[in-house]
Amino acid sequence: MALEPRGKGSRQIKRSVNVKWRQRRRASGSAACVALERNKAAKPPKKGVAILNPNQNIVVLTGAGISKESGLDTFRDEDGIWSKVRIEDVATPEAFARDPGRVHDFYNMRRNALGMSGVKPNAGHKALARLEAEWPGRVLVVTQNVDNLHEAAGGANVLHMHGELMKARCAHCGDVFAWADDLDVSMECQTCARTGGLRPHVVWFGEMPIYMEEIHQALELCGLFVSIGTSGNVYPAAGFVQHVRMTTDAHTVELNLEPSEGSAQFAETIYGQASEIVPAFVQRVLEKGW
Repeated sequence: MALEPRGKGSRQIKRSVNVKWRQRRRASGSAACVALERNKAAKPPKKGVAILNPNQNIVVLTGAGISKESGLDTFRDEDGIWSKVRIEDVATPEAFARDPGRVHDFYNMRRNALGMSGVKPNAGHKALARLEAEWPGRVLVVTQNVDNLHEAAGGANVLHMHGELMKARCAHCGDVFAWADDLDVSMECQTCARTGGLRPHVVWFGEMPIYMEEIHQALELCGLFVSIGTSGNVYPAAGFVQHVRMTTDAHTVELNLEPSEGSAQFAETIYGQASEIVPAFVQRVLEKGW
């Protein structure tokens, strides 16, 4: 999910969401997706660096770790978002139904923080925008982040699987539109003119991420899969590396501050500050592939 849980009640919600995701993937009937649950039977990751066809596609998954150096809070750090507020109160459909004002206040605060003048794309975001611009094949950035820093850095091919903080969605008509100001329950939808239905365009716990069909298609056509700044324990994103391994011969790389819970699934791991290791990795790929 877009927001990673913290605390006993939050762990219960996370387990519930992950189970729901697994059940829905099994129901799809896709053998490759079912294989995501069979870690022990999966083929081991290929080690080493392979120089491949420069026209091959690249998929990059990013999490909160890439935006931390831009001044945005992560979720699981000791001083992160979930150390200050319970997800049950602000990040579920039930919370919004119970107390929409409180949920709006929480996201208004986060939206205002994102709009602060000091929050800018860092070298990691800029490096990925450079990769997209200069790589001969297709580069798709799939982000768990609801901020707009990839776009602010110049990225154009970005899918926000957990929604976007700078957009609003109407529960009545389903329309999604840009929104940089505060939201409240009294506001009128600019499309259907009804009140009481506007909500942040973010995926809450208990809801399924968006663009999943497009993401899985891209994963199955990539030659390189890179995961940057993720915890590796929030599904469905945590299952992407396994999906790639089961359906392709792509090289898989984790770039992170420290090993994620799924680090053993990657053929190559590089650890350090995103603003340092991401530009260096992008430079390597542009010069000689992977």
